[in-house]
Amino acid sequence: MSEYHVTPASNPWKRRLPILMLAHVVGTLHISTLVVMAPVIKEDLSLSFAQFGLLVTAYSIGQITGSLPAGNLADRVGVGWALVAAHVLLIAGALMLTQTTGLWLAFASMVVTGWGYSIVNPATAKGVFESFPPSRRGTAMGIKQTGVPLGGVIAATLGAFASTGAWHWITVVVAALTVAGGAACLLIVEKPKPRVKAVSRSRFGTLGEVAKDFNFGRFVLSNMMFNVGQNNFFAYLTLFVREAAQVSQELAGACYGIAQTASVVGRLGWGAISDFLFKGRRKRLTVAIGASAAVFLATMAAIEPRAGMTVAVALSVLLGLTIASYAPLMQTMAVEGVQPRLVGSATGYNLVGTYIGSIAGPPLFGWVVDITGMFDSGWYMCAALVGVGVLMLAFGFRERGL
Repeated sequence: MSEYHVTPASNPWKRRLPILMLAHVVGTLHISTLVVMAPVIKEDLSLSFAQFGLLVTAYSIGQITGSLPAGNLADRVGVGWALVAAHVLLIAGALMLTQTTGLWLAFASMVVTGWGYSIVNPATAKGVFESFPPSRRGTAMGIKQTGVPLGGVIAATLGAFASTGAWHWITVVVAALTVAGGAACLLIVEKPKPRVKAVSRSRFGTLGEVAKDFNFGRFVLSNMMFNVGQNNFFAYLTLFVREAAQVSQELAGACYGIAQTASVVGRLGWGAISDFLFKGRRKRLTVAIGASAAVFLATMAAIEPRAGMTVAVALSVLLGLTIASYAPLMQTMAVEGVQPRLVGSATGYNLVGTYIGSIAGPPLFGWVVDITGMFDSGWYMCAALVGVGVLMLAFGFRERGL
């Protein structure tokens, strides 16, 4: 396992972890502002539900095509430089989006943005693994992952100012914040450690080792199903609440912010609970969270104009605590399931499954809604797929010893 050298000057809780969390805040802003401003962007670019889903899919295409080399990059150049590279790509994607007037430039911009964020997850997961012992790793991963919902909360705030035409300027603000985040990552840049050549003879040798682990492969498939539910929940929440509950853009955006705020609590709480109550055995807790999320996703069909906002707020909280909060546990199980030298590659491999779910989920959801004319069918589909993921995790994955 890794060695830990914690001194007052290098305490990772005070120096390294806040920057890892900030990387998620900034990275999440890009996709979150897109989905929060979905009604405005959809109208401004004259997109159908399925076409808007393609923008979310484009982001996922960037992530899946970037995740394998991203994990290898983090293993080779270190956490700091990998995160700097991530921010450069995120800035490029945001600037492209500010110039779009139609579907395809927006699609390309989201692919580039996805490439940027594909580096953030393996780099920050590796940073947590290197800096914290197993007894505190779930807590640290949870704190690090709170950057995701915090970015969503900021996006919800920015989205309240969205209007036709003005959303381009909000994207400029996101790009400026990303520049600041990239500068902060320079503070944790370290000289890459020399690699042992005998361990891996090819550029993707470590990935090959991870891919041969079929137990880990079943874990990846389970994570893919979970992410279908999470990605569709956030991608269509504001569109659904605005249409089903017949409320304003501001109130629909508020539900998004509420879900992200609940996710902050969930990500912090589940990580700590897995460390202190479950003693690092995270599988059973994740299964319970996923099963609850499947029920809540199916219940989304209950939102309607009469008292719809009340139900929407309640489900935003419950799904924020479940489907939006499982990721720290999954990431921790992923890094603990392989040898320390394989952490970056294992995280990248795990993210392939995650992003396949992201790619397939939104357009499938939009297609179901378009052909049935009802959002209810989309939520039932999400609930069923998350349920499959729960069963795969419960009966197909063997959690490794600490």
